[in-house]
Amino acid sequence: MSDVLIDADGLAGLLESGGDVVVLDVRWKLGGPPGHGEYLAGHVPGAVFVDLETELAAHGAPTDGRHPLPEVADLESAARRWGIGPGSSVVVYDGEGNLAAARAWWLLRWAGLPDVRILDGALPAWIAAGHPVAEDDVVPEPGDVVLAAGALPVLDVDDVEGFARTGTLLDARAGERYRGETEPIDPVAGHVPGAVSAPTGENLAPDGTFLPAAQLRERFASIGVSADRPVAAYCGSGVTAAHEIAALSIAGYDAALYPGSWSQWSNLGRRVATGPS
Repeated sequence: MSDVLIDADGLAGLLESGGDVVVLDVRWKLGGPPGHGEYLAGHVPGAVFVDLETELAAHGAPTDGRHPLPEVADLESAARRWGIGPGSSVVVYDGEGNLAAARAWWLLRWAGLPDVRILDGALPAWIAAGHPVAEDDVVPEPGDVVLAAGALPVLDVDDVEGFARTGTLLDARAGERYRGETEPIDPVAGHVPGAVSAPTGENLAPDGTFLPAAQLRERFASIGVSADRPVAAYCGSGVTAAHEIAALSIAGYDAALYPGSWSQWSNLGRRVATGPS
C-alpha cells in the first residue's frame, strides 16, 4: 500500500511467504489495564506482545514527560527480544486505530530500521478480512538487529517555541485539551503558543483505517501544512503524535516529533496559550 501501511491481506501474504517477518502487537491504553490480557485473548498468529510503558518509553522526572524516548541500547535489546534482525520486515498493530502501534513504528524508524509498516485498520481489519487469530504467548528466537538513533528528526524542548514561529507545529490532542477547556492528566491546560490544533483521530476513517493520501493532504493543507515550511507534531506524551507523523508521511510530508510533548511542557512551567488559535 505504501512505505507506511500494509493491509490485512498484504500481511497475510507476507506471513505465508516464509520470509523474515516480525509482527508486533502493541495493545495499550492510557491508564491501563495492560494490554497483555487482550493480546492473549486473540492476536495475529506469530505476533509478539510489546509493552509500550516498559519497552517503548523511558521514565524519569515529570519534567522529562510521561513517555520519554528510550535509550537506543534499551530499544535495541527489546527489539532483539522481539526477534528482529537487520533484514526483518516489521509490521505493528494494536487493538484499534493504531494510536499506540504508531509509537513502535516511529521508534524503530527513528532507530534506523527501514522496513517497518503499520497494519492499516489494526486488529479489527485483520479479523474483518477473515484471517485467524491465535491465543498463545509468542516468545521468538532472539534477533541480532543493530539500532542507532537519529534516522527521524526530533525537537528538543528548547527548540519548540521557536519552531512554532518559523514552521507548523501540530498539536495532536483532542480539541478541548488544545483549547484549554479541560486537562485530565497534566498540570496545566492549553497548548504551546503558536501550535495548530490537529486532533489525531481526524486522520482516520470510521473503520479505523487511515484516510487516503489525497484526503490527508487536504486535511493538513487546510490547517497550514505546506511543502515550504517545516512541520512537527506533539501530543500529551509523545505517543499519539507518532500517529500524526505517520499520517503526514502518508500525505507526503516529513515531520519532526517533540517527544516530551505537553506532559513535559506543562511540567516545566513554559508559556501556555489557550483558546481556538
